[in-house]
Amino acid sequence: MINFNNVTKVYKSGTEALKNVDLAIKKGEFAFVIGPSGSGKSTIIKLIMKEEEPTGGELYVNGVDTRDVDRYEVPGFRKKIGVVFQDYKLLQNKTAYQNIAFALRVTKTNGRQIRKMVPQLLAVVGLLDKANDCPDELSGGEQQRVAIARAIANNPDLLIADEPTGNLDPKTSLEIMNLIYKINQMGTTVLVATHDKTIVDTFKQRVIVLDEGIVTRDVPEGRYGV
Repeated sequence: MINFNNVTKVYKSGTEALKNVDLAIKKGEFAFVIGPSGSGKSTIIKLIMKEEEPTGGELYVNGVDTRDVDRYEVPGFRKKIGVVFQDYKLLQNKTAYQNIAFALRVTKTNGRQIRKMVPQLLAVVGLLDKANDCPDELSGGEQQRVAIARAIANNPDLLIADEPTGNLDPKTSLEIMNLIYKINQMGTTVLVATHDKTIVDTFKQRVIVLDEGIVTRDVPEGRYGV
């Protein structure tokens, strides 16, 4: 699914964000990426999304060498990657329904399919009764649920969650992670970058630790500090 082969990333500033990283994530796997700020977590995500290019090495996503993806092909490449952010990134002037519908419309899903799929997606995240609410009428946890529904609208092969519980209280964080875990159990590969020790320790999935651009630990069913 994802293969980093001796990947290095050096930014124009001279910062070496990743150093000879070898990493493989299999289809259907659930993995946490943890480490201090500046360890390389965000760079891993940017490379997978092709927001940045490796300085050296090879990166394959879903069998595709990212070096072979031209700029005009990037939207199609990203179609099978869903992303959930810490700050939700919802369209503030649109309802929950419209936020999800927009993601489908961008990929040229027809109107009939959109009208069928959006209620189904809202039901998956438990927000069917909030379809007509705008983001400012929703709690933080509800906004994140809408963001998750939007991220999985196009049935992605990979779901990336970048600090998905960073703005949420512990109870809501657990609810959101249970939802992401449920999506993984339905067959979607999940990669979660987080600082949330409790979440990592609770779910006991694969843990990949980065420190100064180097993978220092990679264990199945790991904990945050073990």
